[in-house]
Amino acid sequence: MTVPTLLDKPAARGYRMPAEWEPHAATWLGWPHRESDWPGRLEPIPWVYAEIVRALTRHEVVNLLVPDAKRADFAADVLSRANADMGRVKLWELPTDRSWLRDSGPIFVTNAAGERIALDWRFNAWAKYPDWQRDDLVPAFAAQKLNVPSLQPTHNGHRVVLEGGSIDVNGAGLLLTTEECLLSKTQERNPPFSRADYEQVFADYLGVKKVLWLNRGIVGDDTHGHIDDLARFVGARTVVTVVETNTADENYAILQENRERLESVTDLSGTKLEVVPLPMPRPLIFDGTRLPTSYANFYIANGVVIVPTFNDPADRVALGTLADLFPGREVVGISCVDLVWGLGTLHCMTQQEPL
Repeated sequence: MTVPTLLDKPAARGYRMPAEWEPHAATWLGWPHRESDWPGRLEPIPWVYAEIVRALTRHEVVNLLVPDAKRADFAADVLSRANADMGRVKLWELPTDRSWLRDSGPIFVTNAAGERIALDWRFNAWAKYPDWQRDDLVPAFAAQKLNVPSLQPTHNGHRVVLEGGSIDVNGAGLLLTTEECLLSKTQERNPPFSRADYEQVFADYLGVKKVLWLNRGIVGDDTHGHIDDLARFVGARTVVTVVETNTADENYAILQENRERLESVTDLSGTKLEVVPLPMPRPLIFDGTRLPTSYANFYIANGVVIVPTFNDPADRVALGTLADLFPGREVVGISCVDLVWGLGTLHCMTQQEPL
C-alpha cells in the first residue's frame, strides 16, 4: 500500500515515532544465515536467537524473516527445542543480505487514531559494504504483509538513508544521535547533508522537535558511531549512557565527552535530563579485533528488557541498573559473547512494530 501524497510529511499530519517502551504489536527479527557476519562462529548464533525469541514471546509476537523454506524449517526446529512460544512466532520468507533489522527494517510512525505508516528509508549497508539490495526491500515487504501504508522519506529530492541504530527517541519530541555517524565524511550516508538537513528530516518524518547530538561512538563499532551503543532514552527525560572508568581505555575520553554533553542539554521545556550511567564491560578481543561490547544495546519489549551480557563482572551492575529503571518489566540477560562477533547485539537485530 502506498501512502497518499498529502502524507508526504507525516509529522504535519500528527504522526510521530513512538518511544521503544510504548506498546508493541510485535518485534521484527531476521534469522541469522550469513557466515561472513560471524566468520567461524555461525554455528552457535541460531541458539542465541532462540534465547532472544523465547524471552520475547513471553510478552509479544515475533515476526521472523527467513531466507527460504529450508531455513524456515530449521528456525522452527531450533525455536521449538528452545521452548519459544511458537504460537507467537510468524515466519516470513524473504531473502536478505544480513539479519540486522534495526538498520534495514521499517521504522513505524503512528498518530493519535492508532494509524501507522512504515517508513521505508534507503539502506546501503552503512555506506560500507556493496551488498545491500535485498535488505533495502525489507520495509516495503513488511508494510505489504501488514497492509499498512509505506512511505520513502525524501529531502531535497534525495531518498534518505537512515539506520534505526543511528537514532533513539523519547516519543515526545527528543531524538539522540551522533555527529560521527551522520556528519562524518567516513561512511557518509547522505552526501552532502548538513546538521540542519537531518534535523529537518527528523522533524518532517518522525515528529522530532529537538535533536541532541553526541560526538563519537564506541571503539570497534562497524557502523561508525551508532547511538544505540552509547546512550538510550529510558523515559521521557531520562537517559542512560555508558561510562568507562579506566582512564587508559580507548573509550574513556569518548564516553566522558558524551556524558558531559548529555548533562548539559535540556528537554523541550528547558529542564536538564536525568542522566544515569551504565558501566562498560572490559574489552573483548577476538582474533585481534576489539568488539563493540556495550550494555546500551538492550531492547525494550512489552513486558521485558533484554540486555546483552559478556561474562563480565559489570554484567550484574548493568542488569541491576536497568531493573531499577524498568520496575514493571522483566530484565533478562542474554549472553552475547558469540553474537557480538558479528559486530552487533540485541538492539541491532530487533525492530519494534508499535500498536
